[in-house]
Amino acid sequence: MEKPVCRNGVKKDQLLSSVNDDHGGVIVELQEPMDPNVFQNMLKASLSKWRLQGKKGIWIKVPIELVNLVETSVKEGFWYHHAEPHYLMLVYWIPETENTIPANASHRVGIGAIVLNDNRELLVVQENSGRFKGTDVWKIPTGIVDEGEDIFEGAIREVKEETGIDTEFLEVLAFRQTHKALFGKSDLFFICMMRPLSFDIQKQDLEIEAAQWMPIEEYAAQPFVQKHGLFKYIKDLCLAKKERSYPGFTPVPITSFFDASTSFLFFNRDGVDQESSAVHL
Repeated sequence: MEKPVCRNGVKKDQLLSSVNDDHGGVIVELQEPMDPNVFQNMLKASLSKWRLQGKKGIWIKVPIELVNLVETSVKEGFWYHHAEPHYLMLVYWIPETENTIPANASHRVGIGAIVLNDNRELLVVQENSGRFKGTDVWKIPTGIVDEGEDIFEGAIREVKEETGIDTEFLEVLAFRQTHKALFGKSDLFFICMMRPLSFDIQKQDLEIEAAQWMPIEEYAAQPFVQKHGLFKYIKDLCLAKKERSYPGFTPVPITSFFDASTSFLFFNRDGVDQESSAVHL
């Protein structure tokens, strides 16, 4: 029987399967169940090898069905980086230098949709959950952008889900950044200008108490809108956009130099050469 090849005193069959990342570290994706004691021995041996190789950050992706291996990893010095519904990511920094492992995602992205019709009416809703429940405040449709979803796609989806109205995204008018929001994360909130493509409201019963088309002046006359800075600016943006005196930011597709993927750059295109959309970032 062929004996396992040894390198630096470590047998190949004692090492965890891994791939190199782009920053001098390695990534381990656990897939098969194993005894925690066997895993501990393989992890110790792998860490010894990675130290000799001068590796830096070590990432271990633990699927939820192998959660019994998390305690062993933590005992060897790993810590939680982030968690998703089906896995937990652990990380370890080998060098005796400053840790340069990037932190977990620090922001979530939200949208608010300004939908105006030709009668100077604004699409507004009253929520039956959250902080606005029972306040009788009329507000624009809002929501959170899903993972892998562009801002304009999220705005179209949220308006459709809450009110049944189909819309066309026009531009981003403004955005706000706040901190210490959900679970201590920061929040980016983009105010989007939309054009209605349908007008018959079919509200969502789960989150929306009521929805209607409301004259801008009636929306602006609400005491809450007059006192609350964000709501006041939303009103101002509605009026300025209706009078066509405020330029917004439109999405322009760009191609990544690294992997040919497409993303979107938002900017005011007035006075900018349209060929700039061909630039690579």
